Amino acid sequence: MSVPYETAYEPPESPEPHSPEEHLERLLGRALNSFDLPDEVIRRLDSALAHDSSLHSAHHSAGLHRETYRHSWLLADASVLTLWELVHNTTPGSAPTYELYADEEEAGVATSRLPLPPDPPACGRPVMFHMSADPGPRHTYVPDDSADHARRLLRRAENPDGDFPGEDIARLLRAAFAHQITQAFGRPGLSGEARLSFSLYEHAFLLFDGGEISLWEVEHTLTPDRRHMCEVYVTEEAARAAMERRARNAAAG
Repeated sequence: MSVPYETAYEPPESPEPHSPEEHLERLLGRALNSFDLPDEVIRRLDSALAHDSSLHSAHHSAGLHRETYRHSWLLADASVLTLWELVHNTTPGSAPTYELYADEEEAGVATSRLPLPPDPPACGRPVMFHMSADPGPRHTYVPDDSADHARRLLRRAENPDGDFPGEDIARLLRAAFAHQITQAFGRPGLSGEARLSFSLYEHAFLLFDGGEISLWEVEHTLTPDRRHMCEVYVTEEAARAAMERRARNAAAG
């Protein structure tokens, strides 16, 4: 029977390695065909910054099993490289065999040669990279045009009195290659309609050196013409203080 994605995924080896390099070494060390991987693939993986593993498909029946895992690495040039790991046993109770492929189609051909039913439709998930820094990162990042996102965020900010993030922050954000946007909850401790006019977002950016920077965006309509306005701050405390000032001024006016 085919095993649903949500219940089937158990990484081939536990605990998970703590760095992209260690993860690759373990994969290569157990794969019977690692010598078949193109040298260019191995060279590119030397620049890996983060990695992600997930179950792509699985089948278990009558003592036989087969799983295909997707292992992806985020490289220093912001590209993503994926290897496909096939884990199977060909006789009931036998030890697992590991094979590694640089191409999904090649992994599919290898899977079709096994004495097991063909793969069901894949139930994969988006690749979500986790950096291996200690302590671990506070966010889960998705590679994107993040430096441009940071530039556009800073450009639309209308902070009062020129209280913008400095050029040093803008310069660091030019090296951003992945980011995550989350809404922060909690409002200023004020009552009335003004309290409901705010939205607070954290824009977290991952840099090429593994560092993380967050900008805090306050969106509101507490302007004389009720126009939508955006302010951007370097810390959550500064953003919430700005929200409180805006709400207090609106309540007084």
